[in-house]
Amino acid sequence: MSQHQFDRSVGQDAERWRAGSSVNGKKSNLNVGPRLVGGTTFGRNDGIDKAQVVLLGDASLQSLEETRKVIVGWQRQGLSLMQIYIAGIAESAKALGEHWLSDRLSFAECTIGFSRLHQMLHDFSAEFVTEGRLDPNGYSVLLMTEPTTQHGLGVFMLSEFFRRAGWNVTLVNPLDMNDFKRNFQADWFDVIGLSLSTERHLPEIQAALPELLKDCVNTAVQVFVGGPVASFAPEKITWTDTHLLKGNALQAVESVTQTLFNMERQINVTP
Repeated sequence: MSQHQFDRSVGQDAERWRAGSSVNGKKSNLNVGPRLVGGTTFGRNDGIDKAQVVLLGDASLQSLEETRKVIVGWQRQGLSLMQIYIAGIAESAKALGEHWLSDRLSFAECTIGFSRLHQMLHDFSAEFVTEGRLDPNGYSVLLMTEPTTQHGLGVFMLSEFFRRAGWNVTLVNPLDMNDFKRNFQADWFDVIGLSLSTERHLPEIQAALPELLKDCVNTAVQVFVGGPVASFAPEKITWTDTHLLKGNALQAVESVTQTLFNMERQINVTP
């Protein structure tokens, strides 16, 4: 993703903003929308372009305040939080990760950026969930990362979309495989979603799944697997009785919900 020009120096703020994008960080303020600070324009219902993704990524490396200013600026331009989450925060996090993989940003720098973007999800949580919340649908989902994962931004965003869609959500970051197994069987869940950031625990999870599924409170529980591993190495997740999650958070929730609707229709038409 050559359009993203994040610089490697966190400390030199002015230099980062000049080198990282066409934006000078000192120009960002709550009274200026992204049309001015980002050098691009978009209408009320338009999406967020690559220049805006760069803007937010640079801001996340700068400070929490600069990150918040960009998001508030987008809101003042008329964008919904759902648009901001999918086209802004998720894409900026993806760009940060790609720059780490290409050695243009260090792990520490990426962690700083991810943590600030994650904090924005927490700060805007109540507003986001109520922005377009649906009535409770009676479904429950356990969203769980691999044990000891370092980053939970993606799965937390997914949990927010499930809540917004009327699901009862349990979000867990297990300490180890024993904790992973305990949570897997802790309660009745219609769906268990696993977010895998690395391949470190793939063999252990694959070996444990058959027994875990057999002893689940809900023996018809549906297991979905998402995260970076599912996106970049889906061939490594060839587990029986599991589904791969694809697309953005909104598409993932729609896909999971549709799967359960189809199951219920099948049960209702079966003599």
